[in-house]
Amino acid sequence: MLEILQGGGTRTVGELAARLDVDERTVRRYVERLLELEVPVRSVRGRHGGYRLAPGYRMPPLMLTDEEALAVLLGLLAGQRAGLVSASPAAVESAAGKVRRVLPDEVRRRLEALLEVADFTVAPRAAAGGEAPVLLAVAEAARERRPVDLSYRAGHAGASRRVVHPYGIVAHSGRWYLTGFDTASGEVRTFRVDRVTAVEVGAGTFDVPPGFAPAEQVLTALAQAPHRYEVSVRVRADTARIRAVFPPSVALLEGLDDGWTRARIRAERLDWVAPLLASLDRPFVVERPEELRELVRALARRLAEHADA
Repeated sequence: MLEILQGGGTRTVGELAARLDVDERTVRRYVERLLELEVPVRSVRGRHGGYRLAPGYRMPPLMLTDEEALAVLLGLLAGQRAGLVSASPAAVESAAGKVRRVLPDEVRRRLEALLEVADFTVAPRAAAGGEAPVLLAVAEAARERRPVDLSYRAGHAGASRRVVHPYGIVAHSGRWYLTGFDTASGEVRTFRVDRVTAVEVGAGTFDVPPGFAPAEQVLTALAQAPHRYEVSVRVRADTARIRAVFPPSVALLEGLDDGWTRARIRAERLDWVAPLLASLDRPFVVERPEELRELVRALARRLAEHADA
């Protein structure tokens, strides 16, 4: 909105609402926020009234050190590459361009040099896109402990509508997740934010259970998600060694007697499980399924052939 007002002239509330794609009440809230930041927004009364900036006002240069400017721009770039920035690529480029324009010339020149020559060893993730308003709405509801009415599109179960008490928001592997109490099922559930098609904040408040860990809950939910195969393997190793190969989002671990640990894995394919078990270099017993036993035997034969070649 500040950028629109800096274009000069008086802008009506209706015009600002249309340009920003928000309602008129939100426009007035934006004006209040600008006034709190000591931006001289003037209210013009009358038939053609609205808002304008005080004559001669221009946004001052952004006073950042080299390190601060680097943190801002690389943060935008890293968030976009990780798939965590749900806004469009054009929005990210626009935000970065605005930061560049208000930087001192020397700082801007040095940062542009870095961004032009920098390369990355990890391929960028595609952002889900279109979820920014939903993400911000559920995040605010989680902070304020307000229930939300969600329209949700599940992977195979179709569309549904449910009221959720949002306990927390978690970023994992390029996606945002909402975890909280689902009043429809009476259980704590995890929802992908990019599958929420509409959200409405409800009345009242709720309490988060003491000690609730949103990130841990999301990882557990992902590990328990239904898949084609349910794998159970006993490994003679401690959890730290197994976790180095099978993270919490992949396997649930259960400590047993005599130094053994049971790993439960749900997977659509089994071809990747046998090599990872072998990489542990510890004794293990496949409890199920039989298909995994055959894959382990086949891998052992190939390794023996390679060793004798």
